[in-house]
Amino acid sequence: MLRLDKLVKQYRTGDRALKGIDLEVPTGQVMALIGPSGAGKSTLIRCVNRLVEPTSGSVRLNDVEITTLGSRELRRARRRMGMIFQEYALVERLTVMENVLSGRLGYVGFWRSYFRRFPQKDIDEAFRLLERVGLDHMVDKRADELSGGQRQRVGIARALIQDPELLLVDEPTASLDPKTSRQIMRLICELCEERQLAAIINIHDVLLAQMFARRVVGLQLGEIVYDGPADGLSPDDLTQIYGEEDWSATIRKVEDEDEESGEAIPGPHGPHAIRSDDVVSGM
Repeated sequence: MLRLDKLVKQYRTGDRALKGIDLEVPTGQVMALIGPSGAGKSTLIRCVNRLVEPTSGSVRLNDVEITTLGSRELRRARRRMGMIFQEYALVERLTVMENVLSGRLGYVGFWRSYFRRFPQKDIDEAFRLLERVGLDHMVDKRADELSGGQRQRVGIARALIQDPELLLVDEPTASLDPKTSRQIMRLICELCEERQLAAIINIHDVLLAQMFARRVVGLQLGEIVYDGPADGLSPDDLTQIYGEEDWSATIRKVEDEDEESGEAIPGPHGPHAIRSDDVVSGM
């Protein structure tokens, strides 16, 4: 379980990006974090693994208090937190396999990592993960030859090879087309269910959050203004999070898309399912 207690981030300018956040994410739960730009979503995710240092408060992942760790212990704790980035953060000149194996750098010694000499069990696991995300036929391709959806799948495999207890996902669909966005969100949710991973997904797309997450947390100016089931979001809730708008159309659109597509949606809308058009083929 991830637990945040009174988490505050205040910058030198005096601006408070997070204003005493209290939040728990149980093992196995996928939580979508929504809110307008500047609400504090990315700051919250980065405070969890201390890519951004919290000003005060507590971050605890199971039995480890993250906020009090020294540099060596923090590096060890970050192994337990897989990060999936909006801009993929791949090394362009390296192959798909090499990028995935980079997720094991925290576990191997300096010289092994320098010469990219990984244990056979790590290589075997990388093959298994690439097969699971649909890229086993691209192990030797360079990252700069991949499409956006393929790059994001490499990033997912790289995060999972860490064998994490928590996934921190920052705008995984921001650069993707609608169909690929659904495939990536479905894949993340399925993998979390398979591995009983907790996950926080920072996402701008309210429709995707409602379709794929069991729980939604809405931030506004560094404070939680909604915390509940994805299908419980009302137009009034969305107005409180984002401001005045005709949100009833957004709610209806989610319901209509579910009915028209015939998709089995995870979370509150039904079990996981992968259709034939979800198979990666040059996506």
